Amino acid sequence: MRTIAVMPYDEKWPEAFKVERLLLQTFLGGVAKNVHHIGSTSVPGLPAKPVIDILLEVSDVTELDKYNAIMVRAGYVARGENGIPGRRYFIKGSDVRSHQVHAFTVGNKEILRHLAFRDYLRKNRDIALDYAEIKRTAAFFCKNDVHRYSALKANFIEHHLQLALIDLK
Repeated sequence: MRTIAVMPYDEKWPEAFKVERLLLQTFLGGVAKNVHHIGSTSVPGLPAKPVIDILLEVSDVTELDKYNAIMVRAGYVARGENGIPGRRYFIKGSDVRSHQVHAFTVGNKEILRHLAFRDYLRKNRDIALDYAEIKRTAAFFCKNDVHRYSALKANFIEHHLQLALIDLK
């Protein structure tokens, strides 16, 4: 069973992302158009589950399906859409997960949403601190149920995601 623990920010997370980005770009070649560090580990100072979230923009997610064997050799498990239409989702590590890749075709609206929320938290330290407290509380009450953990954060994320998207206009 995976343990959900929110850890203090680790200065090594950006470097861990850079290493993985290089690995993905090397293994995926031209299908990988952009690779972004997203999620809480991408926000300096924000406590997080120690899992590097990666947003991969690809030429076409159906083209990416041809690279599943390569992703497996890189240590990932392919999970298909995993509940989000148009996404390809990969995890590295099982009970002790280290990385998650969320792949979308260039131009998919989910890309903008992920990047907008990340950038909003980076610019708004007070909101990031509020989010940290929500995350700690959710980790405490979820009893290692990842779906419950996500549900306990959902209202905060959705509210601030909408504000982040307004900021872009």
